[in-house]
Amino acid sequence: MDEIRPLVSRPRLESNELPSPNLQPRHRELLPTPCGPIKRWSELPGLVKLYFCFTICSLLALFILTVFNILRESNGTGSDDDNLTISLIQLVSILFCMYYIARGVLQENRQELIVFVLTVLVVMVRSIVNFSVLQTYDTLLLVRFGCILCVGLVHVICALLLIRTPNMMAFRVGGALESLQEQYFILNLCFSMVTFDLQAQLCLCILILTSGTSVSYAHTVILGVGVVWACFTAASGAIAVLKEVKLLVGIFLLQNLPQLAYFIYLLYSIISEWGQSKTYTLEAAAITGCVVSVVIKSVLFWGLCRLYHSFGQGLRERTSFLQLGSLKLLDTAIICQD
Repeated sequence: MDEIRPLVSRPRLESNELPSPNLQPRHRELLPTPCGPIKRWSELPGLVKLYFCFTICSLLALFILTVFNILRESNGTGSDDDNLTISLIQLVSILFCMYYIARGVLQENRQELIVFVLTVLVVMVRSIVNFSVLQTYDTLLLVRFGCILCVGLVHVICALLLIRTPNMMAFRVGGALESLQEQYFILNLCFSMVTFDLQAQLCLCILILTSGTSVSYAHTVILGVGVVWACFTAASGAIAVLKEVKLLVGIFLLQNLPQLAYFIYLLYSIISEWGQSKTYTLEAAAITGCVVSVVIKSVLFWGLCRLYHSFGQGLRERTSFLQLGSLKLLDTAIICQD
């Protein structure tokens, strides 16, 4: 009987080498990226893949068309400086929209999809306004106007359908614990607000520099430095949120103080020079940009306060499994099973 025991216990040992499915993380099929885990391309439904490719192609086409309009307006064949300013803002927004649709589809991020829908609606409204003030209608212009409305309507409908689909990323990354799922939601919200804040500040700088009004040399230098400062601020905020670095959270909050001070200075300049221009387009746009930026920062600071207290509770450790090898996952599962 003693000689038979090793032969009987060997299959049991071999079965113990395979981990239980319950010990494997829910997010094992996700891919790690610097912006967080994303779904695999093969995991997306066929219609979602088709819409994603259609969106990227349409945004690239709109990007090329916007570059053509900027070159035409900068050479003096455009109508005025307002169109050049709006075209530059639209060019920056298109680049951000490519990023938004990628995160919205691959990470099921609803905030990015909502902003993408709003951006498409703004482009459609601008096209309708520009078309309504024309006195002569060219055939090429009619075709372009119809394409923008039709493609924009498709984007709005499909993006709204994606927003209404069930979001499973919080469960796949955070697991069954509601606290980790809420932490993952707040983390995504903060990361999105950092991106929205960067886009708002870049568009505000473009608006002031290219609006055709006289800007002093010192103000131009401040705006140039402000663009670089905004990029560094967004980078530190993103790293602080994703890596759960408490020190960077404090640095990020301090980096926002000069931006808030500039908003106060800009509003003071607008109020002191109120009524000197024939139109109030620049004043209204600048005030709107400041208000939007302040609202974004308020939501971001609120989310950071909630996220700061949840650092170190296990969400970063769970997402770090994506960067570990399968052998380490297997060893961990065997140790836990023993």
